[in-house]
Amino acid sequence: MATNKTTPNAQSVDQFLSLIDDEQKRTDSFTLLELMKEVTGMEPKMWGSSIIGFGSYHYTYESGREGDMMITGFSPRKQNLTIYRMGGVEEQDIIKELGKYTTAKGCLYIKRLTDVNLPTLKKLIIWSFERAEEQAKAS
Repeated sequence: MATNKTTPNAQSVDQFLSLIDDEQKRTDSFTLLELMKEVTGMEPKMWGSSIIGFGSYHYTYESGREGDMMITGFSPRKQNLTIYRMGGVEEQDIIKELGKYTTAKGCLYIKRLTDVNLPTLKKLIIWSFERAEEQAKAS
């Protein structure tokens, strides 16, 4: 059975973010880091080589495949800031107040934080985190 490549490791989150070349993306990433720490009350960990995750849970699929996954997280990808575990966010009424974004496969994609309303983003992350925590408890 295949193993999950995206696992927590001891790489430094601050060091990873400090190495981002694009100054705006680096600044946005540190802002998002602090926002997610505040929302989750958890310390971040690197998951794989480029994802910052908060919390974890163990899952087992009906197929028997199992593993561990972060409850929420983000990655400063080249094109966008990718916020994970945001499935269903596009169905929330408050999304209309967010600003410029796209969604796909349970992720929220933001080019830069100046494109969005930060209080709205915080509310959406809270909604997503609480939902993901409930799902994690049920698994």
